[in-house]
Amino acid sequence: MGLLTFSLNVTLDGCVDHQEGIANDETHAFFTRLMDEGGAMLWGRVTYEMMESYWPAVARGDEEAPPALREWAVKLETKPKYVVSSTRTAFAWTNSHHLAGDLRTGVQKLKDATPDGVLLGSGKLATELDRLDLIDEYKFLVHPRIAGHGPTLYQGGLPSTRRLELISARPLHCGAVAMHYRRAR
Repeated sequence: MGLLTFSLNVTLDGCVDHQEGIANDETHAFFTRLMDEGGAMLWGRVTYEMMESYWPAVARGDEEAPPALREWAVKLETKPKYVVSSTRTAFAWTNSHHLAGDLRTGVQKLKDATPDGVLLGSGKLATELDRLDLIDEYKFLVHPRIAGHGPTLYQGGLPSTRRLELISARPLHCGAVAMHYRRAR
């Protein structure tokens, strides 16, 4: 069985607005490595649609992009992408699949079928999956920013505190820190 790893950019005050972090070759290389290590991507519909609106065009060369972004886009194109949505069932982007039915059952089956693990990159979906005790690891890129606005990590709240074990903390040259935690069970 593969692990479900929640990974996201987050500011010091918990903001997960994708426009608030440092976007450079180093931070893109961090997420490219994470994607390379995992067997599949898991997103909610909103995140999927945001990704779908840009990255396929970068992979095709229709959008100008630096090498680190192009590398990410090309790899993302071939990576299996699973989407949780109650309002959309068709996903045309290469290797995209709808994860329908009971959320707990569907995600557990995905974990069981993906020995290299599943990389989760949607904040709202992460809240629901954490409520179901399905997230095994957290790999956050914490940016040296105080955004002062939302959306924030776990904005919808959790029923109880999650205890985590620190696996590693690695500072990047840009000032962000790659934090790796495992769920303490």
